[in-house]
Amino acid sequence: MRIRGRRRCKDCGREWSYFDTGQVNCPDCGSMRSVGTGDRERHTDSAVELDLSAPRAELDDATDIDDIASELKTTLRDYVRQRGFVRAGELQSVDDTVLAAAELLHAVDIFGRTRDPDDEMQWYVLELLRGADDGQRPDPSSVPASMTDARGLAYAEVLDAFCSDLGTWLDDNPDPAARQVRETLATHVKRVDAVYGDVPAEESELLVRAARDLVSYLVDDDEMALTTAQDRLSRLG
Repeated sequence: MRIRGRRRCKDCGREWSYFDTGQVNCPDCGSMRSVGTGDRERHTDSAVELDLSAPRAELDDATDIDDIASELKTTLRDYVRQRGFVRAGELQSVDDTVLAAAELLHAVDIFGRTRDPDDEMQWYVLELLRGADDGQRPDPSSVPASMTDARGLAYAEVLDAFCSDLGTWLDDNPDPAARQVRETLATHVKRVDAVYGDVPAEESELLVRAARDLVSYLVDDDEMALTTAQDRLSRLG
């Protein structure tokens, strides 16, 4: 959607950036009476931060993952839902925090549905919880076989949103080569989703890296990045 990124308070006259705060109420007087000013820009990424300090604090010797699962999944779901990849008309890359948050959401869900989760599954959920809000993602080689579906589904979910935002952004910034790569990426993402994320973690990582290469090409005019993205996707068949 296109929105006016500057707002002006009708009561005190203060101006602020909606793109930075995500708030329509005045940061000075708190008034809800404000108007948008300036040109409209495409904007899909909310100014939201992920804070998992509370669930980490709850997870002590007297609490297990199932006890915090419901509240944790709500926090993660709200965060992922509000994230997008166009900010004030500028294309954004796929960052580690949204990937880790989406993966933790699916990992907690799989953990809760497993009748007898083993120590490896529990360790992996705790590892994600420890660093997701700081953008820390476990290396693909450390993803247990029991959790590859969580990573596959999570990354497919995030990349599907990315492809959607990118397609809209390309409507305003046409680039036939980029659109072709975007369509190839979207096809692979749909395939991963169709198999419920059941792909090797290394394949999920290739998709992420291809998406980032595509952003580097479009934002930084890095011609080599486009070639790299094409090469990564060609390896997936």
